[in-house]
Amino acid sequence: MELVTVTVTQTADNVARWFLQTNKLDRADNIDVEGISNLKLQKLLYYAYGGYLALYNQHLFNEPIVAWQHGPVVENVYRQYRAYGSHSIDKFDAPETTFTQEEVGVLKWVYEEFGQYTAWALRNKTHEEEPWRTTAPNQQIQDDVIMSYFKDHYVEA
Repeated sequence: MELVTVTVTQTADNVARWFLQTNKLDRADNIDVEGISNLKLQKLLYYAYGGYLALYNQHLFNEPIVAWQHGPVVENVYRQYRAYGSHSIDKFDAPETTFTQEEVGVLKWVYEEFGQYTAWALRNKTHEEEPWRTTAPNQQIQDDVIMSYFKDHYVEA
């Protein structure tokens, strides 16, 4: 299935900030909620990208998802937060743009479904999934592979 061509208004960084802001608010209300490390953030971005692609046949953001040693990564977002190492990211700007109802729906689903897992559990989960397993190291994970996998495993028909 070919992607629908539309102007993408989000960036991976803006989506990352949405997750970080949501987590910050969630942690303020519940001390049992863990923060988001860079590793965990990368996996949330991957699941958001894949979920949106499968549901709407469109990109959530234009940055590529790359198969790194510890799973799928958006390189520019990784570099932005790498100084945090395995610690929670606690300094970030608020998202720069507003999100559509469809975008928020996918982001909330990802946060609720996958945000409950530790970074390492998400890393291991992505290692079991076809998009990462079938992509050569340091190469872009192709949209058709992501879309097909997410349609088969995460998106209800």
